[in-house]
Amino acid sequence: MLGTAWDYQDHPEAFLTRLDELAGSGIAVCNPPDIVRWNADKGYLRELAQRGVPTIPTRWHDDAGRDQIAAAMDDFATDRVVVKRCVGAGALGQHSFSRDSLPDSEWHMGHACLIQPFLASVVEEGEYTFVFIDGQFSHGVLKRAAAGDYRIQSLYGGVESVYTPSEADLANAEAVMAALPFADPLYARIDMARLPSGDLAVMEAELIEPYLYPQQGPDLGERMAEVVRARLARRI
Repeated sequence: MLGTAWDYQDHPEAFLTRLDELAGSGIAVCNPPDIVRWNADKGYLRELAQRGVPTIPTRWHDDAGRDQIAAAMDDFATDRVVVKRCVGAGALGQHSFSRDSLPDSEWHMGHACLIQPFLASVVEEGEYTFVFIDGQFSHGVLKRAAAGDYRIQSLYGGVESVYTPSEADLANAEAVMAALPFADPLYARIDMARLPSGDLAVMEAELIEPYLYPQQGPDLGERMAEVVRARLARRI
């Protein structure tokens, strides 16, 4: 099972090559290399959108500078945007700009990236996580940013709490799972945020080595063990 591969975004091909080597030697890798490869670049969000999953409006660039940031604000009719690396994790290298705090004219992201409108709900309401084990919903988490920040990761002071989703919110997350282009992964973490319409939109489908919030899902270990045992039994 994949563990703390926290620097894969800086060495993606070496990481994926190693996974292929493990699988090629007969080792069962979870999640499998084909799923990881699909998930390693946030371009998968375009595929999910094409499959009808609610997503956040996005502009895609091989790189981005001040002009692209300003153009995205005009395109989205918003005064604030978020810029993320296409291959990235944990909000590392992520930026948020507003019309009165545009980057310098010399600034460039330096990576393939995506630009999205800033969702006020992330600060006002929080970001929702849905953990799935073997395709079945396990538990939910509400993640809130620290005062004065918009990033919900604990690295930046964010806090997590147990979240019991409504039927409608859970259906939104299950729709993301149903749209994945492969059979049920061993584990999946679907991160979502509220659109102005009230619907949840997918922010990330985390299928590589996501933190699965065991504190908010105390039976996570038992669920995982049961599924792993069943999958191993099918290989014998």
